[in-house]
Amino acid sequence: MINNIRGFIADFSAKARNFPERVFADFNDEAITFGRLENESASFAAELRLRGLKAGARVAVMMRNSPETLSLLLGIAKAGAAWVPINAQQKGDGLRYILEHSRPELVVCEQGFVPVLADCGAKIRAEAVITIGDCRDERSLESILQKNLEFAETAPDASELFAIMYTSGTTGRPKGVRVTHGMLRLAGEAVRTLTAMKPADVFFVWEPFFHIGGAQLLVLPIIEDVKLAMVDRFSATRFWEQVRNSGATHIHYLGGILQILLKQPETALDRQHKVRIAWGAGCLNDIWPKFRDRFGVEIRECYGMTEASSITTCNTEGVVGSVGKAMPWYRIDIEDENGNPLPADHRGEIVVRSSLDGALFKGYLDNPEATDRALVNGALRTGDSGTLDSNGNLWFHGRMTDSVRCKGENVSAWEVEHVVAAHPAVEDCAVIGVAADVGEQDIKLFVKAKSGNSIDPDQLSRWLSERLASYQIPRYIAIVADFERTPSQRIMKHLLPRELNDCWDRLEEPARA
Repeated sequence: MINNIRGFIADFSAKARNFPERVFADFNDEAITFGRLENESASFAAELRLRGLKAGARVAVMMRNSPETLSLLLGIAKAGAAWVPINAQQKGDGLRYILEHSRPELVVCEQGFVPVLADCGAKIRAEAVITIGDCRDERSLESILQKNLEFAETAPDASELFAIMYTSGTTGRPKGVRVTHGMLRLAGEAVRTLTAMKPADVFFVWEPFFHIGGAQLLVLPIIEDVKLAMVDRFSATRFWEQVRNSGATHIHYLGGILQILLKQPETALDRQHKVRIAWGAGCLNDIWPKFRDRFGVEIRECYGMTEASSITTCNTEGVVGSVGKAMPWYRIDIEDENGNPLPADHRGEIVVRSSLDGALFKGYLDNPEATDRALVNGALRTGDSGTLDSNGNLWFHGRMTDSVRCKGENVSAWEVEHVVAAHPAVEDCAVIGVAADVGEQDIKLFVKAKSGNSIDPDQLSRWLSERLASYQIPRYIAIVADFERTPSQRIMKHLLPRELNDCWDRLEEPARA
């Protein structure tokens, strides 16, 4: 049991001094040592001071994973500055909002993103931008990292701000979660428990660091003698080749990653790898045994939020469909809308408490209303629906706000999507509520067909009518070629069209026999 939270920068620097040649990570097979990271991160931290940035200053970063990413993030952390990660796919109003809301004093971005920054409308001084991609420019990030500047300030402690991480914004404006050094360290400790990691393990990293699922991996080589095997992006066709070449023992998944990998053609090499454990969140009940049996890996599902140091529960017992039991430093309760605890197997809101100071975030950046809704009497009201069984296993039922009020019933989008996803021709799907002619809302379903398949809306609706309650059956079905997604492969529902002229309408079909 962890009794107090520590930071991670002091431990990183100590390890770099004692083992400078030890490999922290490989990036596309390029070895990155502790010594290199120590020198380059010190140079960037010193550069921040030369530019007048003090502890607490905000540094926005818009770049994909690269060897320089590690040095940059460790340098920001060393200086006690607050990292503002920005999705590399962001643009327009969404990008402008994050920049204006976070008010960074410095922006670091890839050279190719400079026009995107300019076009979004945010007011950014040219001298406040550092670019990566032109090593001949002495003002570039590459040049700064090679300056060999010294930085000898005391490492930030656990309570100091490490990052302002904006939520994915799948249903509305993103909120800036204030993540401390201690919270990131605790996320790493949770990964240690969830994955049963041990010295010499190799963690395959496809997820961008600007997502908490990637950021939490930053501390793993610091707290244990493991190595990261980083690639520049997720590739379904090259995934297992990259995993084999890296010698990875652990792979991470989110969203529909497992489904995407299962759709790849089966080969004799499916089990020719060193992976023991696939860990993450979002593994559907029917996908679990299929992935486990085909690739010969153990599935370890978890549940969590950035607001609660990323990981709150872990399933180390193999209970298919459950997200497991609370980490030792958390307590999970299921409560009704009035905050009353509910007994086992009763559905309600997942509420997280901790006796460990700093395990829960202290609030959203400049958003007291959202903070007050999330933190009530020291407890995190997650807004997620769940049940606890008699053995203390948590079962996740989706976002409470991701529901449709239809025919007097609250219909969980997650439950409908779970059934639709089981259809043999469906690759992925999403449900939203749209305005009804009479009453509250109607259900609109978006479906993407598997490669080589086609979907007939009428036939799909008939199939669903045998598996869903009458009030859960979508009225509208739209066939789509693809979905816009967050970096963790979540469908961005707020971008799905609510118009009704692009879809099949069940009520306009002739009466069925």
